[in-house]
Amino acid sequence: MLIIKNANIKTMASSDFENGVIVIKEKKILEVGNIDVSKYKAAKIIDAKGLLVTPGLVDPHCHIGVMEEGIRFEGNDTNEMSGPIYPELRGIDSIYMKDMAFEYTYKAGITTVNTGPGSANVIGGTFTAIKTFGETVEDVLIKEETSMKMALGENPKRVYGTGNKNPGTRMASAALMREWLFKAKDYHKKYNAWINKEDEAKEPPFDMKLHSLMRVFDGMIVKIHAHRADDIATAIRISKEFNLNTTIEHATESYLIPDLVKESGYPMIIGPTLGMASKYELINKSFKSAKVLEDNGISFAIMTDHPIITLDMTLVQTALFVKEGLSEKKALEALTINSAKLNGIEDRVGSIEVGKDADIVIWDGPLFDIFTRTEYVIIDGAVVHQK
Repeated sequence: MLIIKNANIKTMASSDFENGVIVIKEKKILEVGNIDVSKYKAAKIIDAKGLLVTPGLVDPHCHIGVMEEGIRFEGNDTNEMSGPIYPELRGIDSIYMKDMAFEYTYKAGITTVNTGPGSANVIGGTFTAIKTFGETVEDVLIKEETSMKMALGENPKRVYGTGNKNPGTRMASAALMREWLFKAKDYHKKYNAWINKEDEAKEPPFDMKLHSLMRVFDGMIVKIHAHRADDIATAIRISKEFNLNTTIEHATESYLIPDLVKESGYPMIIGPTLGMASKYELINKSFKSAKVLEDNGISFAIMTDHPIITLDMTLVQTALFVKEGLSEKKALEALTINSAKLNGIEDRVGSIEVGKDADIVIWDGPLFDIFTRTEYVIIDGAVVHQK
């Protein structure tokens, strides 16, 4: 049993606590609040000494372990570029837990990541949610498949169009996405009819691509890569057409079309915004975007897209959003509970609540101060880093 006392706790739930206590037992949070700890005689105690305590941070979209740092071909399993449609691929099958990036990531307070395939393909496979400290994927797994990755915009047309293959235009990317969604919807209908033993229903011929993709019609989250306003609009259009449970990834120009985005009801996962505009569709990226989304009541989270921005730069990037008007409250939500919700893992992580995983960070200063470090990082109730 582990107890953290004298903590300034931001729970990301209903109540915060000054001089609060967190009680941890068997990897889970047992109690949180203003608690008399004297009843726990044999517990190990960490005195937070009034420091800020938050849930472990959650990155909603990155490629850690899939695109290994410091390695080129040998460690880059991000994009299968032999064809534009690969819904059967799974990020979990490419994650290497010895990627050097994991160590600096958990030491920086990011305790959960959603990692998976890149955006070369119109449909590229599934993301996986894992903790950032452990020996194997099985040790750290939260959810094997959180979401189905899709992509619009420059990346698919560059990868395939420059070789005179389909898709070579935005029109072709959208058409391919629709074509395979139509196929998957029909496969899903036939498969369910067979499973439910409807009259004369037969098992459809097995198709691995469609068998994977059909899950989006059971509510699996669809992550659609879209930077530009026109690509965001297309993502919204297709998502409405097929009634998809979509989050729009990157959403770089979403702040330029807030009315359309708000009316759609689809959440945005914004970033990476730190660094240069490395391609044309990024020329309007702005740290003011998060404030616009907040002002318009649009749900969002913030991602690094690691290694595009390394995960240890999570708070640096977010501080720049705060500098341009994003409230600190919404900023912390975007790095914790919102990030967890937008990947369907909020039952495990994203807030300090009874029954959730004991992933907790004690910080030695204000969260968005560049000089602030992690005093303690706790994952699944174990101290994995101490300053």
